[in-house]
Amino acid sequence: MKILFYIENLRSGGKERRLVELIKGLSKYPDIKMTLVLTKDEIHYTDIFKTEIKIYYTIRKGLKKDPRLFFKFYNIVKKVKPDIIHVWGNMVAVYAIPTKILLGIPMINNQITDAPPKFHNTVLNHKITFPFSDLIIANSKAGLKVYNAPKRKSICIYNGFNFNRLKNLTAQATIKRQFNIKTKYVIAMVASFSDLKDYKTYILSALQVLTTRSDVSFLCVGSGNATPYKQMVPTKNKRQILFLGRQENVESIMNICDIGVLMSNPALHGEGISNALLEFMALGKPVIACNSGGTKELILNNKNGFIIKAQDVEALATKINILLGNNELRKDMGLKSKMIAINKFGINRMINEFEKVYNKFDVNNYDE
Repeated sequence: MKILFYIENLRSGGKERRLVELIKGLSKYPDIKMTLVLTKDEIHYTDIFKTEIKIYYTIRKGLKKDPRLFFKFYNIVKKVKPDIIHVWGNMVAVYAIPTKILLGIPMINNQITDAPPKFHNTVLNHKITFPFSDLIIANSKAGLKVYNAPKRKSICIYNGFNFNRLKNLTAQATIKRQFNIKTKYVIAMVASFSDLKDYKTYILSALQVLTTRSDVSFLCVGSGNATPYKQMVPTKNKRQILFLGRQENVESIMNICDIGVLMSNPALHGEGISNALLEFMALGKPVIACNSGGTKELILNNKNGFIIKAQDVEALATKINILLGNNELRKDMGLKSKMIAINKFGINRMINEFEKVYNKFDVNNYDE
């Protein structure tokens, strides 16, 4: 079987990491041959070069929607002759449609990776490609529901976490020295500084916790413009609310934490299956997040963490104080987080589910 994957790039991101892990896993199947097509020459996950996959580039030049990519993609597919086209994104799905129609090749659509507000414009953009997709795969049930994907040809395959990523973590003491962290407890939110995430609520809650405690540091880890959020922090709290920017060794930073937090902007964004939350869970950490998208599929409220209302500063501060004040509860929730990550979100489970889709490709098998 020959599978052609089509994605814009392999820069740092959850969707991109998931595809690379899938390709690495499928490379162990001798009866599966793979090709990868990118629209940008951006590869953060260099593990892809350890596989034997052939990579083609249909470089998008200047234009956000470059019509030349329709023809470039068609020529590659005609040369490769894949059995399945598997697209990972909205624009690449659009670029693949004419080729899918002209050459009669089944197209699997993996563009649903979030669960935005129901009337967000991305919902309409995604739905344009649904009629041309033979199978639609989302990484959360919430995503399928929000995008109203056709039930007869839609399934959910959860993210898979590769626990090998945790084998060579930097020692906790080393990480704490690196960032001059001297407090007993550490809490982090790992997310980009963008309108989609809600660092404001996280920082306001941190400031509230710090009015009664001096033994905890709050980390803000991610790329983007953090200046507006730094300005929220009074001088007296700057040593305990730290902005680390984008970090390569993010798992080792997460490993020093006692609690993982993720807050989202409910007006603009709903999480699919958050890779940041999943990584905290795999490391055995309790997690706190707002009731957004597929978060309920990761966090069992009051079991391995807490789900709170979006933008609720008081609730976040309260849950943080509960966990910091109860070592047994914090450890128990962390253990349950790890077991959920192992049993529900393991990498082998994800690869096996995709492999079954490829080998038994018949949309009628996926009626809900």
